[in-house]
Amino acid sequence: MSATPPAPGFKVLAQDGAARLARLHLPHGDVDTPAFMPVGTYGTVKAMTPEELEGLGAQIVLGNTFHLMLRPGAEIIGLHRDGLHGFMGWKRPILTDSGGFQVFSLAALRRIDEDGVSFRSPVDGAQVRMRPEDSMDVQRALASDIAMAFDDCTAYPATQQQALESMQRSMRWALRSYDHYYRDPPEGRDPPRGHLFGIVQGGMFEQLRLESLEALSQRPWAGYAIGGLAVGEAEEERLRVLEFITPRIPAARPRYLMGVGYPQDIVAAVARGVDMFDCVMPTRHARNGHLFTSRGIINIRNAVHQRDTGPIDPACSCSTCRCYSRAYLRHLDRCNEILGVRLATLHNLHFYLDLMRQLRSAIGAGRFAQFAAGILGLPRRPGTPVA
Repeated sequence: MSATPPAPGFKVLAQDGAARLARLHLPHGDVDTPAFMPVGTYGTVKAMTPEELEGLGAQIVLGNTFHLMLRPGAEIIGLHRDGLHGFMGWKRPILTDSGGFQVFSLAALRRIDEDGVSFRSPVDGAQVRMRPEDSMDVQRALASDIAMAFDDCTAYPATQQQALESMQRSMRWALRSYDHYYRDPPEGRDPPRGHLFGIVQGGMFEQLRLESLEALSQRPWAGYAIGGLAVGEAEEERLRVLEFITPRIPAARPRYLMGVGYPQDIVAAVARGVDMFDCVMPTRHARNGHLFTSRGIINIRNAVHQRDTGPIDPACSCSTCRCYSRAYLRHLDRCNEILGVRLATLHNLHFYLDLMRQLRSAIGAGRFAQFAAGILGLPRRPGTPVA
């Protein structure tokens, strides 16, 4: 391993309770937190151009190491100047996940051992081997600003013994990930410009979460992610784990909750000191006709919208709401027109990114609790009356 790499610049600018307003300095630009990262699984946030994402205020996006490794492959992406940035035409920061969660989701197709994971490719059925070192090699080739340690995502439900074995394996893999990511580069190669985050595991067991964090402390991680949540557990369990482990994560590093979630889940996590989020929900919901509004979620496929000439949300300033009616969006959806998906996705991403802007403003102004109460009171299902 090479000398200790420099940590990314991370400065907490204001705090309101446990909620933090901060700025993260990365090779491709600054990210203001709390931040939401739109998910670009295959090197694209579905239905959006990079220019549209930047116009919506996205500061950082997420790329999927697992899928990009399989198609088109790290070699093809590496042919482009600046790696994944050049490949997809995105000039701002990128975080790449390690592939651990995707391997976890292939339960029937994978085999885990101490060295790594063997699985059948969901693309062509070929046998694929993935070790922590392989994940790091791919992420270095992608040239992401933030890479993630390769982990074994604990299933839910899991016994304490199962969670212990999974967590300990993740910690051994984390140390291997760190040492390989920051190794001295081959002659003629530059060291990685990006930074590596460790992932706290341990399922629903507080003591295991603490042991995981203590194991990670053997390396100077650039940031810490909380993994193994939003995998089927009840909201009360997730919040209990967050309340226990988040304040124990070093305050001088960014804290990232992986794969969460509804706006209410994000706000609840911000209230507990989390800085960064990602989720497919805004884009996936858009493709299913579910649109986020200031009064809850609507299903644009419902007949009630057939003659509605108003916008999705009168309180929204996105171009979809400024220019198009609910009746038109329902028509596009029923006709399976691509434009319908694009307009719905643009709106949902605007909703999420504007939520983060409002959270940052509220924290900076010392009125986070008042703002959060309004979001936490929103219903989670389409058509549910506002409380």
